[in-house]
Amino acid sequence: MPLYRLEQIAARQGVPLARSTLAGWIGKLGVVLQPLSERLAELLRQRPCLHADETPVRQLDPGQGRTKHAYLWAYRSNHLDQGPPIIVFDYQSGRAGAHARAFLGTWRGHLMVDDYAGYKALFADGVTELACLAHVRRRFFELHAANGSPVAAEALRRIATLYAIEQQAASETAEARLQLRQAQARPVLVELHAWLQTMQQAVAPGSGTGKAIEHALKRWPALVRYIDSGTLPIDNNAVENAIRPIAIGKKNWLFAGSERAGRRAAAIQTLLCTARLNGLDPMQWLTSVLERLPTCPNNQIDSLLPFPNSTQL
Repeated sequence: MPLYRLEQIAARQGVPLARSTLAGWIGKLGVVLQPLSERLAELLRQRPCLHADETPVRQLDPGQGRTKHAYLWAYRSNHLDQGPPIIVFDYQSGRAGAHARAFLGTWRGHLMVDDYAGYKALFADGVTELACLAHVRRRFFELHAANGSPVAAEALRRIATLYAIEQQAASETAEARLQLRQAQARPVLVELHAWLQTMQQAVAPGSGTGKAIEHALKRWPALVRYIDSGTLPIDNNAVENAIRPIAIGKKNWLFAGSERAGRRAAAIQTLLCTARLNGLDPMQWLTSVLERLPTCPNNQIDSLLPFPNSTQL
């Protein structure tokens, strides 16, 4: 909710509460919570597989009387990994791939992303690319919704089989999931690849169907990498679902007042969203942490993290 609306609500209750006061409180909260957010980022970079995505946010452009685009980069742990889920938001002034490289640093693992070119330098430098099957599916879904394309319908049917296998494997151990993927998903993918190549020769290259097929084939090596492991994800939905409330909330938050304010807000969102992923009530967790933080020794900071059990690291 934007601060001006909180100011109006308080005024209706007879409480004079200036926007500047509210902004100051939030800024101080972001500063206080920054060490916890940074610790979550450290723990996240210890995981072998991550999801990444980015969403634009508006930021005031001082002296210009308008806003400009900044970006909130999101990095989430893989839900098939061991350990509590973590999501970290990194507020940056732009969408250049250098921001992702700076955040990940020396981390080298599997990274699930969309086809944004900003990540390509990471893959050239030792990070292993995973491609999102949901993005491939979405292109065919939109085609089918637009014109009832029979080719798109067949692609959707084949992709649905792969997701049905994942649903079946959801409660299995990593070893059992790997066996199921090898036995059931691999043959489906082999047939899907051959079918896509055949269809590519039968449709116009510049058509919607042709572009959807071309996208799938271009991403193929990264799309099928998940079947050789029991712990790699099939798509990027985990991070996209986690940032959806952020994307919706932007309509209410309007803009960030500055880059510094955006980074403080990112620290707050990192902690509250991680709390939510772990089944905690964000406000209860925040209240508890703010009571305990002033007397917490630096070497016990992990006990304040938004996990159900702070020993789950």
